[in-house]
Amino acid sequence: MAGKLLHRVWRIAKPRTLGVRAILLDQDDRIALVRHTYTDHWYLPGGGVKKGESTLAAIRRELREEVAIGDVQVIAILGVYHATGEGKDDHVVIYVARTMTARGGALTPADAIEIAQAEWFALDALPDDLSPATKRRIAEYRAGSPPAEHW
Repeated sequence: MAGKLLHRVWRIAKPRTLGVRAILLDQDDRIALVRHTYTDHWYLPGGGVKKGESTLAAIRRELREEVAIGDVQVIAILGVYHATGEGKDDHVVIYVARTMTARGGALTPADAIEIAQAEWFALDALPDDLSPATKRRIAEYRAGSPPAEHW
């Protein structure tokens, strides 16, 4: 109910938002993906940038909050994307980062209220139910192609 109301407010106010997500790789070149409690797909970990926070600080915070990993080395920015879904004017910075911490098969969701599952996946064995945008971002990363302008 609250989500539907928020979407209606966004359609009227058309807020501009800033978000971050990460292509987070482990020592075996597996990628971290999360499934939220409120959606059906797998996504890159990340979230919103808080007022007064840099995008780099935000991605480090989000990785701690979503997958309980604080020891990351940010390698590059894959791109900055413009998304207009959900009635928002959203910009999303996608970072490429690496952790050298051995984690085994599963990640531990740091926030069980928001994150239903967090797992490492081989880049050639991704789940079928990736979000469409996540699938596009991973394909761009793997191909080394320039980022698309739109989400």
